[in-house]
Amino acid sequence: MLYEIAETATALRRAFDRRAVSLGVTRAQWRVLAKLSRTPGMRQVELADHLDMEAITLCRIVDRLAEAGLVERQPDPQDRRAWKLVLTHKSKPLVKKLAALADDLGDEAFQGLPVERRDAVRATLAAIRDNVAVKCPRGKAFGQ
Repeated sequence: MLYEIAETATALRRAFDRRAVSLGVTRAQWRVLAKLSRTPGMRQVELADHLDMEAITLCRIVDRLAEAGLVERQPDPQDRRAWKLVLTHKSKPLVKKLAALADDLGDEAFQGLPVERRDAVRATLAAIRDNVAVKCPRGKAFGQ
């Protein structure tokens, strides 16, 4: 069963990548934009952790997005060594297009499934994520 979940996730990412490339956005960039649209003002270290990405890798991605005027670093008032990341007004149309692509892909992926089954799939996947998060916390070996 885990194989099917992993293969489905891979197929969905690839399908989204094929659509997003027309907007000139890489997978790593759209992941950053999507996360910041849902959780604005994250510190870079928090964002790297949420995206399961090395801090230096995220820094390079954010540098490119900042150069393009899509993301802005703002000083963290709680920690003068840290930066909070926010989307700029210029990024809003792109994020909106990416969200529309995701909605269209979701409609395509769940085509023919009644709403009740869609809701059941969503609830099942959420339960699986919760179970895994509880059983093996991030950054710790199982059983520690």
